[in-house]
Amino acid sequence: MPMDWILGLVGGVIIGTAAAIYLLVNGRIMGASGIIGGLVDGSGRSDWAERAAFLVGLLVVPGVAAFAVGGSETHLTSNWAVIIAAGLLVGVGTRLANGCTSGHGVCGISRLSLRGIVSTAFYIGAGGLTVVLFKHLLGVI
Repeated sequence: MPMDWILGLVGGVIIGTAAAIYLLVNGRIMGASGIIGGLVDGSGRSDWAERAAFLVGLLVVPGVAAFAVGGSETHLTSNWAVIIAAGLLVGVGTRLANGCTSGHGVCGISRLSLRGIVSTAFYIGAGGLTVVLFKHLLGVI
């Protein structure tokens, strides 16, 4: 089995375990966009420390893991305009869909939520369409 598949499997198990622990401990779905959104719009003031700790872990742990294994290869474009536009579009999309791939994809599908399944299908389809359009047809990324 290729190492990429093994690493993807391990990463998926870690994310699924984290989502299960978050649900068991907090009684809430581990949706990153909802956690960030609560900090941005002020609706999460009552548990801001928990939300901030989650986000710090979300940013720090992958860096520590990459450092521990000697770095990692990325195919991220060096075009900052594309990176910023992509980030903004993902943010707007997750707010429109009332969730992201961690909330709908990991937690929603595991709970057999129709809304989560449909949302995830649209995310995957939109991602594939975006790659075809911007990488293969326009050559931007």
